[in-house]
Amino acid sequence: MFLRRMNELRSRLAEEGFHAALITDDDSVYYYTGYYDYLHMEFGRPTILYVSADGDSLLITPNMEMDMAQSAASVDRIEAWNDGAGNEWREMLPGLLAGDTRIAVEPDHMPPLVRNYIDSIVVSERLGDVIPIVTSMRMIKSEEELHLARHAGQVSMAMMDAGRATIGDGVAEFEVALAISAAGTRKAAELLREHYDDARMSPNTHFLQIMASGRNITMPHHRASTRVMKRGEPVFLCFCGMTNFHRFKLGFDRTFWIGEIADRSQETVYQTAVDSQAAALRQLRPGVAAEDIHAAYADVIQTAGYEYPFRCGRATGFSFLEKPELVFGDKTIIQPGMVLAVDGSVSVAKTFRAQVGDSFIVTEDGYEQITNHPKALADMIL
Repeated sequence: MFLRRMNELRSRLAEEGFHAALITDDDSVYYYTGYYDYLHMEFGRPTILYVSADGDSLLITPNMEMDMAQSAASVDRIEAWNDGAGNEWREMLPGLLAGDTRIAVEPDHMPPLVRNYIDSIVVSERLGDVIPIVTSMRMIKSEEELHLARHAGQVSMAMMDAGRATIGDGVAEFEVALAISAAGTRKAAELLREHYDDARMSPNTHFLQIMASGRNITMPHHRASTRVMKRGEPVFLCFCGMTNFHRFKLGFDRTFWIGEIADRSQETVYQTAVDSQAAALRQLRPGVAAEDIHAAYADVIQTAGYEYPFRCGRATGFSFLEKPELVFGDKTIIQPGMVLAVDGSVSVAKTFRAQVGDSFIVTEDGYEQITNHPKALADMIL
């Protein structure tokens, strides 16, 4: 799988007139090499993938990660560097980038530390953008990736079920988050044992649980806190960060109420959110522009008298945000093999916010839903 991707990258580089590419985004490094779980730029230790259009691939990574790199990375060569030794990760780059050939880099993803050094040794006229090539390759998922997506859906549904079962009057938000994490980890471990042979891949869920209840319901990215939930309150659960099985990400959201809906005006808001997602899904199929899916969703919300909403959704994969985005201005044509998170949502400032969201694989004649949980209003009252 990784060799196939690397060879396609080489072909595309050659077609675009590039001699080589430098890739530092850790999700793309994994996509092309299978190398993961190293400490990258956030810890001051860059890992750089160099891919020649007609030669070897080279992984430059910290010496402390050498055993892991040799175990996981599908590359021709690995070169290690150590803190404070020589010119560290910079040591090999002048030789690799010498001459007058064109080099493709990631203008919007390359860490400033690396980019500043590249700019100091390569004139700007020689640098091009590899992102369109990478984005195009990652947009349509392989059968292996779709297999991961379906398993990620199973993990996310286990988490949603656990969250739903734990929400209640007098329960603290963090208790819900703990139950969600445990359920997701156990489901992921089960799938890893049954279907995969990578003993290093961790089943543990990570990312602080996105959750809001009561007066905080209008905060879409509020994290689970010590707040104690009460009867009649709305509760929002989002798994856009937590659903990360075998590095594959999805989107999945639901809004619940505890025991009853104390503020009955919230019913209309919620139903509009559900209807907006349904409108988007009626457009979701190959041949439709991404922005047209957003338009259908936005029309329902604005016709009901609410403000213009944020994007309807986005593509996911080994990154939380991939292309296309379901938003005005994105004219990408939807194709089979894309994985898309599609939301329905309505916000009433300082008052209430409702959201439902699921993930879908685009098929030849429509879509396959890979996250499933009730969304009818009566089913959301716990």
